Amino acid sequence: MFVGECIVAKKLGEDPELLQAIVSNDDNLSYGSIISVYDGTDEALTALTDDGVDELRQMLAHARTADEWNDFLEAFVDDEELIARIKARSPR
Repeated sequence: MFVGECIVAKKLGEDPELLQAIVSNDDNLSYGSIISVYDGTDEALTALTDDGVDELRQMLAHARTADEWNDFLEAFVDDEELIARIKARSPR
């Protein structure tokens, strides 16, 4: 889970699970866009910088406008049920 995933999802009008799937692989965004936040426990939370949110917004917008949406989902999301649910949503 990344910090503020619901806030970022709402801000971008996206499914929180889609964003989590993309952010779960730190190779999907530029170096420094995804950071780990340590709160003193053994667990670290993942957070996006402002640049990371902007990069994610641009990535998703490009994938939708370039008629690459299905390929994008297949490349970035490993969960077939999530892919099916997102594909079932009406296109933007």
